[in-house]
Amino acid sequence: MNETIYNRIAMLRAERGISRRQLAEELGVHYQTIGYLERGKYNPSLYLALRIARYFEVGVEVIFSTEPFPRLGERSA
Repeated sequence: MNETIYNRIAMLRAERGISRRQLAEELGVHYQTIGYLERGKYNPSLYLALRIARYFEVGVEVIFSTEPFPRLGERSA
């Protein structure tokens, strides 16, 4: 079973002009944790996933998925 969790953290950070370090400080985690999350090297705990969603003011499913997100400009089937 593939346990990869895909995310849009980097995209959301870029849209808001927030660095990894700034996001990490807001969430109380090490800035490298944000990098690991963005690269799919680390899956967040449910608690951290919910805190990230709350920070960006979106539902957790907007940020995290068990399926790859479509590329920008692609239509979903």
